[in-house]
Amino acid sequence: MKFDRFEDIVAWQSSKELTIMVYRMFKLITDYGFRDQIERASVSVMNNIAEGFERKSDKEFSHFLFIAKGSCGEVRSMLYLANELGYAPPQTVTKLLATSEEISKLLSGLIKTLD
Repeated sequence: MKFDRFEDIVAWQSSKELTIMVYRMFKLITDYGFRDQIERASVSVMNNIAEGFERKSDKEFSHFLFIAKGSCGEVRSMLYLANELGYAPPQTVTKLLATSEEISKLLSGLIKTLD
């Protein structure tokens, strides 16, 4: 799999969309600690994909993809909390959970191709 730019990576494209959805979903939440944490975790997914790619080394790219995958798990964990606290409609949380799980699978696939 050859990419010329990180913007061409489907996992990055999907994580950017996830980040936008997270920002829009929680922009009115006054639990600023929660909001900051889930926003930072979602941004971390897309930024680690980009940073790892720009390192131009398969080993470093793989390392940053693992970090992105961890951040993706953090987003999912926060989404479960958002659901329990009533911060978002359950159907929206379900959609975001599915998106983050798909991103995690894409990241796993990328990692496997690099190893």
